[in-house]
Amino acid sequence: MTVRVALLGHGFAGRTFHAPLIRAVQGLELRVVASSQPENVQARLPGVTVVASARDAATHPDVDLVVIATPNESHAPLAEAALRAGKHVVVDKPFTVTVAEARALCALAEERGRLLSVFHNRRWDSDFLALRALLADGALGRVTHVESRFDRFRPEVRPRWREQAQPGAGVWFDLGPHLVDQSLQLFGLPDTVAAALGRHREGAQVDDWCQVTLAYPRRHVVLQASMLVAGGLPRFAVHGTKGSWLKHGLDTQEDGLRADVLPGAPGWGEDPSPGRLTDGATGSVRTTVAPPGDYRRYYSGLRDALEGRGPNPVTPAQALAVMSVLEAAVLAAERGCEQRPDLTAEERAAFTADTSPMP
Repeated sequence: MTVRVALLGHGFAGRTFHAPLIRAVQGLELRVVASSQPENVQARLPGVTVVASARDAATHPDVDLVVIATPNESHAPLAEAALRAGKHVVVDKPFTVTVAEARALCALAEERGRLLSVFHNRRWDSDFLALRALLADGALGRVTHVESRFDRFRPEVRPRWREQAQPGAGVWFDLGPHLVDQSLQLFGLPDTVAAALGRHREGAQVDDWCQVTLAYPRRHVVLQASMLVAGGLPRFAVHGTKGSWLKHGLDTQEDGLRADVLPGAPGWGEDPSPGRLTDGATGSVRTTVAPPGDYRRYYSGLRDALEGRGPNPVTPAQALAVMSVLEAAVLAAERGCEQRPDLTAEERAAFTADTSPMP
């Protein structure tokens, strides 16, 4: 079985992540790309059909799966058009810009019997896989305090939609979905969310710094992202009743994809920066080696799900839960008080059924 794919958008996300990953997974065939720059697409992806309209690509008769990598505000209407046309759908993060939009898409996908998934690729980062293994081994004991951060150093505000005043823009909706999804996979839904969103750069139109705290019984997870951090801070700092783990450096796959390294090339996803595990009782320190990361596992899992050979790698219930935390943080920052993620009892149960967080 070959799954025929349409990619909506050939900007940064579509060009850097989705196109090379789709082409690297057997059983997926990239047939159609929606772009206003057909020459650029053909130069990188010879043989694909290029259409100017994202909506036309979303409903194209020659595709089975639609991958949406367009500006965030367009995710919901394009996903709806594709689902109504009988297509399976992958949406780049964030799923949508509101919980209401996400909830409506989940209901539509169930009604139409189509697979709906969100590209939360950072589940297959090497450092996240290393942390998950440490927690499973009990090396840290009961985890009480986590700091997880994604940072950039981009002091100039660029003329990109992600940095302009429009729905779904800003660092929280750009990098926050990665941080939130990883946290929910490890620890489940928080009781409450507290947040501060800031504009630190000259001329910033949207948030370029954030600090969000997910509160659990006897555990706090602090999520941070900034466009003005040049380095030095750990990617993860995780503390528990048996010890602490610090990890510097980001997963290398994004850098490889930016440099047009083919996914699966020698050394793909290997982590050059080991973590450091400190034993609380003895003070001894040992390095931890991370398993290689591999974003192809998202698309191979998706292919298997479409063929009936495995689960959806990121379910609608999981994606909706991420949106509920993203939106709760925005409200918490606006109102100056903690917010509870806006999920019904049924939605919480569906998330729990799809997820196996650590105790």
